[in-house]
Amino acid sequence: MRLSPKLQRFLILGLSGPIVALNVWLMSQVFRYFEQLITLLTIAAVIAFLLNYPVRFLERIKIRHNYSVMGVLLMTLALLTILGLTLVPAVVDQIAQLLNKLPEWLQTSQQNLESIDTWARARRLPLDLTGFSLRMNNSIEKQIQTLAPQALGLAVGTVNGVLNAFLVLVLAFYMLVDGDRLWQGLILLLPNQSGILLSESLRLNFHNFFISQILLGIFMFGILTPIFLFLQVPFALLFALLIGVSQLIPLIGATLAIGLVTLLIMFQNVWLAMWAGLLAVVVQQIKDNLLAPKLMGNFTGLNPLWIFIALLMGLQIAGFLGVLVAVPIAGTLKTMIDATRSKQGFPSESSPRRSMGE
Repeated sequence: MRLSPKLQRFLILGLSGPIVALNVWLMSQVFRYFEQLITLLTIAAVIAFLLNYPVRFLERIKIRHNYSVMGVLLMTLALLTILGLTLVPAVVDQIAQLLNKLPEWLQTSQQNLESIDTWARARRLPLDLTGFSLRMNNSIEKQIQTLAPQALGLAVGTVNGVLNAFLVLVLAFYMLVDGDRLWQGLILLLPNQSGILLSESLRLNFHNFFISQILLGIFMFGILTPIFLFLQVPFALLFALLIGVSQLIPLIGATLAIGLVTLLIMFQNVWLAMWAGLLAVVVQQIKDNLLAPKLMGNFTGLNPLWIFIALLMGLQIAGFLGVLVAVPIAGTLKTMIDATRSKQGFPSESSPRRSMGE
């Protein structure tokens, strides 16, 4: 007896659910066991993927592959050195100053809230901001106090970070030199059509996601820095950089960063925080409604709810690294599922995909 398409679909989903759950659990266990190795390989692969674009540009102007790779790596090292001598010290200095200023800001915010509570009690309004502020301030002060004993560990971690960065660059170099052959060898292990589709989908999703998010983050940082400097926001460079880097987390990253920055500024000056938060939201809306659709398009075809679920799963499996790669991997999985459904005669739910600039 032939089953109806709806029943076939129900059975496939019902049987695949436990298998998917088991695979996700196994992936999390494998990642925890090989966490450092997988992290280094993933970061190196992303860097090699991004650097492959200038390498291909140099190859198009008739420069040999090995020379192109060496040239791009040397330019990358020069850029990182310049940033390390200019931007990084300024950011580290502002972080240290912020940690020293926070207790003073917390005290100022407590006084401001006490005055608001006094005004509210005089008018018999049911406000109790002082108690909430005391609990929040105590929690923040405890977190600051725990940072001091960790100074030695931070120094050791810095040394390890430098070694890991060197390993990442070495891995990225070899991936740029021989990555294509290694990738093609892995793709050949899959069925012909599935391998081609997987390769193209991964390339498209990672390309659109990382290139667009990096460009949008640079836009946020470049626009907010002069705005914060004009408003005389304390630690303007640090706060603008925080909002720019948070752009790597889609949907919620920039919003959470703007909220955090507004809260920190509010500890010192409520009106300044309101202006800084308002202008940051305006810049975010310009980015979301004008720039993001042009750069990204509907490149994953995923509903925002599924994107949010993918972010949570990535965070659970691999932490911050999982959040960074969750969306392009989810987009690739959707492409593969849609292709399987179309082969089995199920209607596809995918929305039109567009590459950057379309």
